[in-house]
Amino acid sequence: MLIMCLNGWGGKLHDSLLPYLTQTAADILCLQEVVHSPDSDKDWLTYRDGDHVLAQRANFFADVCAALPDHIATFCPAARGVLWDGDTSVPSYWGLATFVHRSLPIVGQAQGFVHKSYEPDGYGDHPRSRSAHGVRVFDHDAGHAISVTHMHGLRDLAGKMDTAERTTQAHKLTALSTQLSEPGDLRIVCGDFNVEPDSDTLQILGQAGLTDLVTTCGFTSTRTAQYTKPGKFADYMLINDPGAVRDFDVVQTPIVSDHCPLNLTI
Repeated sequence: MLIMCLNGWGGKLHDSLLPYLTQTAADILCLQEVVHSPDSDKDWLTYRDGDHVLAQRANFFADVCAALPDHIATFCPAARGVLWDGDTSVPSYWGLATFVHRSLPIVGQAQGFVHKSYEPDGYGDHPRSRSAHGVRVFDHDAGHAISVTHMHGLRDLAGKMDTAERTTQAHKLTALSTQLSEPGDLRIVCGDFNVEPDSDTLQILGQAGLTDLVTTCGFTSTRTAQYTKPGKFADYMLINDPGAVRDFDVVQTPIVSDHCPLNLTI
C-alpha cells in the first residue's frame, strides 16, 4: 500500500502535478493547500495577501478528483475567502483533502480544527485557521486497520519556531489521531507541519509513540527548488511501527510543488 502526503501549493504546478498523481495513484493521498471554487468555471484565479500574490487552480479539488477517478475524495475546508479574476472577486474555499482508493473500505473518519475554527467570511488574520482529517481503512491483506491523519500546520509570519499555539495544535492533532485509531492499528500521522525537526510538535507526537521517518531516514529537506527561503523542513510523516515500512522517500523529482511528496510504502 502506498500512502502519499503532499502540500499541493494550490495546484500552481498543475501541468506536472496532475500527471504525477495519475501515474503514482497512491492508495491514500493526503493533500494540503487545496482550492475549491465551485461557482467559478475559470482554470486559474489569483490569491492576494499584501505583497504575496500567487496563481491558484480555481478548482484544484475537482482537478485531482478527475485525475484519480477510482478514489473516494473528501474535502475539508478551513476557510471561505476570495480569489481574484482580474478585478473581480470570486468566493473560494481553502483547506485540505484526502483521497482513498475505492478498494479500501473506510471504517472510520475524524475531522476537526487544530487551530482556531472555520472562517466563513475571509481567510482571517495570521496565523489562520487549520484543520486536520483522518481516515481509518481496513487492509484485508494485512488483516488489520490502518489509520492515517494529516494536517496543514499553522503558518506564523515570524517563522517556524515553537509557540504556544503550535504546542496546542500538536496536542489537538495527537488527540484526533488517537480518537480515530483503535488498538492494533497501524497508525500514521503526516502533513505540512510548518515546524523544524527539533520542534515541540515532533516531541509531542513522539511521546504518543510515533516515529518520524523524514529525520530518522536521514533526509535533509522536504522542499523543492521552487522554495528559496531558509529552512528546508516543513513536511513530516510519522508511524507507530517503523518495522511495517517497506520503503519511504522524500521525492525530489519530478518537481510538482514547492514541497516534496512524502511517499510511504507499507
